Amino acid sequence: MKFLAITLIVHRPHPVTGVQPSTQERFREVVGNALLAEELGFDGFGVGERHERPFISSSPPVVLSHLAALTSRIRLFTAVTTLSLLDPVRAYEDYATLDHLSGGRLELIVGKGNGSAQRDLFDVTTGDQWERNAESYELFRRIWRQQKVTAQPRFRPALLDAEVWPRPYQNPVRVWHGSATSRESVDLAARYGDPLFSANVTNPVEPYAELVRHYREQWAAYGHDPALATVGAGTAGYYAARTSQEALAAYRPVFEGQLAFQRKLGLEPVFATLEDFAERSSALIGSPQQIVEKVHRYHEQLGHTVLHLHADADGLTQAQHRGALELFQSDIAPVLRKEIPDPPWAWGPVGVGGPADAQTAAEPATAAHA
Repeated sequence: MKFLAITLIVHRPHPVTGVQPSTQERFREVVGNALLAEELGFDGFGVGERHERPFISSSPPVVLSHLAALTSRIRLFTAVTTLSLLDPVRAYEDYATLDHLSGGRLELIVGKGNGSAQRDLFDVTTGDQWERNAESYELFRRIWRQQKVTAQPRFRPALLDAEVWPRPYQNPVRVWHGSATSRESVDLAARYGDPLFSANVTNPVEPYAELVRHYREQWAAYGHDPALATVGAGTAGYYAARTSQEALAAYRPVFEGQLAFQRKLGLEPVFATLEDFAERSSALIGSPQQIVEKVHRYHEQLGHTVLHLHADADGLTQAQHRGALELFQSDIAPVLRKEIPDPPWAWGPVGVGGPADAQTAAEPATAAHA
């Protein structure tokens, strides 16, 4: 099993103290957490993309390029790249550049994105958001693989023998599809034989497990080898201590602060108590043994081989945050790495060397194709 640390770069008052960090302080925290993740041996670090409050993660290529210059080993993920809002040509240019600067350490998790404010900002409607996402991905995929592209897309100007530079370092970059509540992203991932990353953070496991089952069914229906279907999954929170009592006591102020913030936004929490949150959500709060057992329970439902933890302290002290991540790497990760398999590919640059190949006959025909 592989492990990522992921941040959406939420910018809000501290859930326990109520102190609001400056924007620059918040970005410095992100940098520090990425360096900590590499130091402790995490396999990847992810940065989300949102274009509305309370997030300041509107430019993941910039953040990840900075992190690429400061790290040397850890793979760099987007979580997610909101292709429904982006011009796929411009997105390709940004990420191909980042891929070169990072030495092929880039992986993308793509999705349509959430939130009405960012839809309004980019003049995207709920009626066309899924179509935009699919079209943008299909065009992005072709640009990454082909030297010249001709296409008549619906949501951007036509391309005629267009060359887009720089040509990629990885040939092609690995793309995951983020999945939260709808079958559209699941179907898109299965159609193209791409891995799926289940959000797995808001609700109990059952609706996410249903989507993963659909992904595997569709994967086989599209003619892909069932053994190669690959799933990652998120977690709603993390804190490990030597005993469950210690873990719950330390995390309680954090949970209560997050609960108050949700209610301030007018959201009704799915889990109203810490005990329910620790038991029925995907949060990993407890002793190392409890966390290992819970990951196994979720693995029985999802079959995931990649797991993400929150990169941010989320209201814990820096000492608590670091201590919990150190405990994860010393007592939890080694067990899970031994007992749950890795994804069915090498964890490193994909297809480096040689020019981008022409589109193969196996590529599905789409409306974005000329």
